[in-house]
Amino acid sequence: MTTVEKSFLSKNSYKINPNHIPYIVVDNFPRLGFLTALRFLEWVNENPEGVISLPTGKTPEHFIKWTKHLLDNWSDKDLTQLREENGLSISNKPNLNGLHFVQIDEFYPIDSDQHNSFYNYDQHFYMDGFGMDPMKGLFIDCNTLPKANGQPLSEIFPNYKVDLSLRYRDPISRLEQAQQKTIFLVDEWCSEYENKINDLGGIGFFLGGIGPDGHIAFNIRGSDHNSTTRLMFTNFETQAAAATDLGGIDISRNRLVITIGLKTITANPDATAIIIAAGEAKAKVVKASIENDLDIKYPASVLKKIRGGRFYLTHGAASELDAVVQYELENEEWTDEKTQRAIVKLCEKNKTFGRRLTVEDLKADEKAKLIPDINEETVPNVLDTFMQKIEKGISILEDETFYHTGPHHDDIMLGFLPHIIHLIRSPKNTHYFTNMTSGFTSVTNGYVKKVIQQTMAFLDNGKIQMTQYPNFFSEGYQLKKDKDVYHYLDRIAANNKEGQARGLSHRVVRALVEIYKISTADELRQIMVQVLSVLDEYYDGQKNNAEIQKLKGMIREFEEELVWAHYGVQVKDVFHKRLGFYSGDIFTENPERERDVEPILNHLKALDPSIISLALDPEGSGPDTHYKVLQVIAEAVRLWGKEKDLSSLKVWGYRNVWYRFDPAEADIIIPVSLNSLAMLRDTFMNCYLSQKDASFPSYEMDAPFCDLMQQVWVEQHSLMQLVLGRDYWYQNPHPRLRATHGLVFIKEMSVDQFLNEAQRLEKSMEGQIQ
Repeated sequence: MTTVEKSFLSKNSYKINPNHIPYIVVDNFPRLGFLTALRFLEWVNENPEGVISLPTGKTPEHFIKWTKHLLDNWSDKDLTQLREENGLSISNKPNLNGLHFVQIDEFYPIDSDQHNSFYNYDQHFYMDGFGMDPMKGLFIDCNTLPKANGQPLSEIFPNYKVDLSLRYRDPISRLEQAQQKTIFLVDEWCSEYENKINDLGGIGFFLGGIGPDGHIAFNIRGSDHNSTTRLMFTNFETQAAAATDLGGIDISRNRLVITIGLKTITANPDATAIIIAAGEAKAKVVKASIENDLDIKYPASVLKKIRGGRFYLTHGAASELDAVVQYELENEEWTDEKTQRAIVKLCEKNKTFGRRLTVEDLKADEKAKLIPDINEETVPNVLDTFMQKIEKGISILEDETFYHTGPHHDDIMLGFLPHIIHLIRSPKNTHYFTNMTSGFTSVTNGYVKKVIQQTMAFLDNGKIQMTQYPNFFSEGYQLKKDKDVYHYLDRIAANNKEGQARGLSHRVVRALVEIYKISTADELRQIMVQVLSVLDEYYDGQKNNAEIQKLKGMIREFEEELVWAHYGVQVKDVFHKRLGFYSGDIFTENPERERDVEPILNHLKALDPSIISLALDPEGSGPDTHYKVLQVIAEAVRLWGKEKDLSSLKVWGYRNVWYRFDPAEADIIIPVSLNSLAMLRDTFMNCYLSQKDASFPSYEMDAPFCDLMQQVWVEQHSLMQLVLGRDYWYQNPHPRLRATHGLVFIKEMSVDQFLNEAQRLEKSMEGQIQ
C-alpha cells in the first residue's frame, strides 16, 4: 500500500482476506473521486513520464473534477493541508505533460468528432482538461483507422453494421470484399496498437470502472485473461449500458468495440491497476470479482495477477463483501430489520420454509447466530412481522390526499401500480401525480420522426380538424387537452389503431404550436418539415436542441396522462414540473433552491398531501436523476415543515427497475394478482408508446420495463413463499392473498425518518443543494 492508500485504509476497520484483491472503502462518491485523484497524482509524481490509461463515462466524474481542482489550485493553503492530511505530501505540482496516454476502448465504427465517442471524451477531459500532450498519446481514432480503398466507413458499413463472420467466410459481393478487407486492416491495426503499448513498457497506471456483467474496458464476461487489443462484439448487458450514449439499443446492439485486453492491463508486473465502483447496484459484481479466484466469468479478477491491483469502493459498492458484512453485523447496533434479514437469508441459504427453521439452525449460521436472545419465538415473531406488513398492504386507506412523484414518466406506475389501482377506487381519496423531469432523453429521434410523419399525413388528409378553428393558433391549442386523452382511450377500447395515432397527433400539434409559436396551418406544416430536417442532421446519441428536447418531453407527458386516465384521473391532476437540473449532459447539474426546490415547495403547500410517494433508490443505483429528485423533495418537505406541523405526514418510498428493497426493509407488502400484472403490461404498452420498443432497456432484461417489473414482483413473491410457506398464500382466508402471484415492497417513513434517509443518501452522493 502507498502512503495515500494507507491514509485512507486507516479509516477502514475491515479484516480483508489476504487472498482477495485489496480494496479501500470510502464514505461517498465524491470522496471516491478524491482518493483516486490523490493516488493518481502520487503515482504521476513518481512516474512523470509513465504510461497511463484512464476511463470514460460518468464513473470518473469526481476523479476528473478533483484532479483538475487540485492541479489548478496547487498552492492553495487549505488544499495543501487537505492533501497532506490524506497522505499526499509532495511540494512540487505534478506535471502531466510528460505522461504517455493509452485510450482504453472505443465504439466501432463511430465518427471520432462526435461528442459520444470516447476519443472525443479523452481529448476534452484529459488532453485539454489535464493539460496533457496529445502527441504522447495512443488513441483509437476511427476517422484515421485503415479502410479498404480509403472509402468512408459509412459506405463500407451501411448502417454501421459490421459482420465479423467475414473473418472466417468468403465474401459474396464487392461490398463484403471491402468489409472483409477493412476488418483485417483493423485487426492488424489492433495488433500494432498492442505492440506500441508494449514498446512503452506496458501500462503503468490503469484506472477503470466495472460494468454490470463485470467487464473492465470492454472485456466482457467470458473474456480470456490473456486477451489483447481487438475488435469484438459485446453482450447485451454492455449494449444496454451503452444505449444512452449511442441513441438506443437498436444502435448499440449492432455497434462493435475496439478494446485493450485483460493482458494489456496486467502485462506490466509493476502496474497500478485500480477499479472504482460506486453504488449498491454494483455490490454483487464487486463481491464476485474480489472474492473469487481467477475466473473468466469475472474479468476484473485478473487484477489478482499483479501486486498493484486494487478496488476503490463506496460503502454501497462494498456492501456485500464478506469482511464488510461481518463487521457491520458484529459492530453496529442490532435492529429488528437485521433480525428479519438474517432469517430471510437463512431460509434462502438452507432452502427451508421459515416455520421449519430451528433454534439450532439459527445458532449454526454465521449471521443468524448474532441475533440477540435467540429462542423458540425468534422465527415466529419475524414471520408475524411479515404477515403484519402484508395486512397493511391489503388494508384500504380512505380520506387521504396522495402526492405521487416520479423522477421520470413511468417511475410511479412501475413502482407500485397494483397498490394505486386499489387506492384510486375510493372516491374518498384524492390523487395527484407529479413528474419531476421532462424525460426527453428516453425518446429516440427515430420515434419522433415517425410521429411527425404520421401527424403530417393526418394534417394533409384533413384529419386534424381543430387546426381549422379560427382561434386554434391563438388560444385553442391550449384547451381541451383532456379530449385528446379521452379520444385516445376510446380508440384503445375500440381497438382502433388509426384512431389512437390521430389522438397522439392531436397532442403533437398542440405541442408544436406551443413550442414554435405557430400561427397558421401552413406554418405548422413548414415547422414539421423543419423538425424532420433537423432530426436527420443529428448523429445517433447527439444532444438535441432545446425545442426538440421540449417536444420529446411533451410526448412523454401525454403518455403519462394516458396512464392515469386509465384509472379515472383527470389531466388537471397530472403535473409536469420539468425541473431545470435535468439537461441531458454527461455530468448533470445539481438542483438549485430557487429553480428546482421552490416550485415543489409551493406545490406541496397548495395541495397539502397526507401521503407523499417517491422513488427511494440507494447510493449510485439507477439514474442520478432519481437521487437529485429525492433531494429536491426532501428540501421542499424540510422547508414546508418550518411552516406547518408535518407529524402526521407519511412518505412512501418505492423502487422499480433499478434496484429492489429486501423484505426486511419494506414496511408495506402489497399483493399482486395476475389481473394486476396484466393491467401493468396493458397500460404500459398502450400508453408509453415511445418506450414499448425498449430503446433504453435495463441490462437485466431485453424487454420493456413492464416485463422486467413483473419478473421482479414474481421473484419477490417467490421469496416470501419460501419464508412464510406456500400454504400461507393459497389457503389464506383472504381472496386477495389467495390470488397473489407477485409482491410490491414499499418503505413507509415519517417526515423525520425520510429527512434522515435523504441526508444519509446526500452524504453518500453529492454536496448540499445550493
